Amino acid sequence: MPLIAPSLLAADFLKLGEECKMLDQSQADWFHLDVMDGQFVPNISYGPMVIEFMRKTSKKTFDVHLMINEPEKYAEAFKKAGADILSVHIEACHHLHRNIQQIKSLGMKAGVAINPHTPVQLLKDILQDIDVVCMMSVNPGFGGQSFIPHTLARITELKSMIREQGLNVLIEIDGGVTLENAAGIVAAGADVLVAGNTVFKSSDPADTISRLKSL
Repeated sequence: MPLIAPSLLAADFLKLGEECKMLDQSQADWFHLDVMDGQFVPNISYGPMVIEFMRKTSKKTFDVHLMINEPEKYAEAFKKAGADILSVHIEACHHLHRNIQQIKSLGMKAGVAINPHTPVQLLKDILQDIDVVCMMSVNPGFGGQSFIPHTLARITELKSMIREQGLNVLIEIDGGVTLENAAGIVAAGADVLVAGNTVFKSSDPADTISRLKSL
């Protein structure tokens, strides 16, 4: 049974409090919070202040995905805002191990996000130090994109690397997850499903979460 992490990027920000309460009362496991800086990706979303307000609505896991350059400058602020998991992009970190150490020293679980074009093998030497791999199944920056089919092979490759090292690292799939393709993604080896439009644009978001959860 996968963990479900609805992406608040697809929420109605005029009703953000209501959307957060709906997630809190649903079968969602995590809140997935996408932070974009307009530099690492061509879009800007929200920062620690908004997350701090969201944090007041739920005690569920806050899974913060930093799509930003120089994430080390902001890790402490996201911890204070309420992040439980902080993921940084392998492509944005010149000293990735140092970034991971910083996140863990602040008392958060550490994740590494990886873009669709980046070889999975580059994660080999960092897997033992992290809790989550956030595998992008679309090009980061915008919601509502279609799932990249080759991601399934990447999930399988990553799963075998994790098993070879005897680790308990979660594979999180972010982008284009739908009710139609979710079962195949889980079958390939995914542990966590991020779903944005699939949840928030549905007529009954809580029911959609329940259906994803029951896979």
